[in-house]
Parts: sequence; C-alpha cells; structure tokens
Amino acid sequence: MGVYLPRLRNEALRQAAVDQTGIVRRPKHPGLQSIVEQAARLAGAPIAAVTIIDQARQWFAARIGIDEEEGPRSEAFCAHTILRPGEPLIILDALQDVRFARNPAVLENPHIRFYAGIPLVNRAGYALGALCVADTKPRSDELDLYGLSHLARSAERLVSAV
Repeated sequence: MGVYLPRLRNEALRQAAVDQTGIVRRPKHPGLQSIVEQAARLAGAPIAAVTIIDQARQWFAARIGIDEEEGPRSEAFCAHTILRPGEPLIILDALQDVRFARNPAVLENPHIRFYAGIPLVNRAGYALGALCVADTKPRSDELDLYGLSHLARSAERLVSAV
C-alpha cells in the first residue's frame, strides 16, 4: 500500500538536528512518558506518543496504546506533522482524508481515525518529531490545543537536552 510522503526541502539539516540530540540512542526518559500520559488524559484518547522522525522511521520516545517501538516513516502521521513546524496537524477522520485513508495504521491495528499532532521544534526551528494523540473513532469536537501545546513545549525541552 503505497503511502505518499512529502519530504522537507531542508531534510538533511533537520536530520542532522535529530542526530545531534542523540535521543534515539539515549535511554527512554520517564518525563516523556509522563507527558504522553498527560496528553492522553487531556485529549481523552487511548493512543498518545512522543515521536522522533528519523530518516526512514518513526521512533516512539514514549507511547501509550501503541505496541511497537518504531514504524516506517512512510506510514507515520507525525511525518506529515513535521512538514509545518509552527502548526498542529488535526485529522478528524482519517478515512475521509486522502493523505491517510489507505494508511496501514488506519486500515489495520491500531485503526486510527482521529489524530492530533503538535510538532516538536528545536531552537533552530527544525521539527524533530511530534507529540500526538489519536483515537479509533472519528471526532468533531474541540480539542484543548493550548494544553497539548504546553505539553509539547515540555517534551521539546526533554528531547533537546543533550
């Protein structure tokens, strides 16, 4: 199932910023897990994660409701989130969105229908990954983006701490 995934023009510099953090080689930070749990509660969502978008994969620095520790970047909702570092990405119903309707994470386990992601941006302005919440049901309600953004800023500090 080919999933179209656009790349950033500054991808090499963004990847260098990811590599510089060393986050994917560090032990998991309990503070990131706490942030993920808070985000899930805040959104009333069964799935939440702090993700790092690496060259070819999405790595879960912390997660709830997801079994895998990583997945292919080509299937990652968060890989779309990093395309606009200053903006959240909200998908109310992934089956109705042409970017995600054929995505294995929508059609198979974990059956994502709703997704909200806040880019995790370093001081140089590169999106390293995202704080995201997801649900197996579509939504039309308002989400506390302010609260999620506040949690994302905390996650940024922990991810960027070298």
